[in-house]
Amino acid sequence: MKAEKEKKKKIIKTIRIDVDKCNGCRACEVICSAYHADPKYSSNNPARSRIRVIREPLRDIYVPVYAGEYTVAECAGRDKYIIDGKEYDECSFCRASCPSRVDFKEPDSGLPLKCDMCEGEDEPLCVKWCLADALIYEEREEEIEEEVEEEVEDLEVGLEALAGKYGMQKILDTVARMSKEG
Repeated sequence: MKAEKEKKKKIIKTIRIDVDKCNGCRACEVICSAYHADPKYSSNNPARSRIRVIREPLRDIYVPVYAGEYTVAECAGRDKYIIDGKEYDECSFCRASCPSRVDFKEPDSGLPLKCDMCEGEDEPLCVKWCLADALIYEEREEEIEEEVEEEVEDLEVGLEALAGKYGMQKILDTVARMSKEG
């Protein structure tokens, strides 16, 4: 049975990045990894961070990228970007956690990471701690159509895929750890 579409207003939270202002201090990575430690602020492991600063050492260019949605397959796009004469692969700036990349994977479990905008805080801590003002928190309201039944089906498909890849025990352990944090 197909669910009826229901129009709702949703707050979309994003972080706008001003690459020209980023000085590569990595304070965003440090606070994010500390916030997501178990228990909160008990350790600092940049691999746990939901934001990464990509650096081009010869030109001293820094590009902060925060984790987006998980994708079960590699994308087909392999566009090239040229910044100050150096060519970059599209994957360098991609926000997704996907099978072909090690970025944005939980170091202990290997499960994909996604930025949660530091849920429960006034604004993401990476934005608050960015002394260069390279990260700007923005909210906007959008009208979306929701299909409740399909969302449940999508969740089940996603969990089945994760269980097939990582095993049910790893998922249960990660959910238990996450529920302690929240």
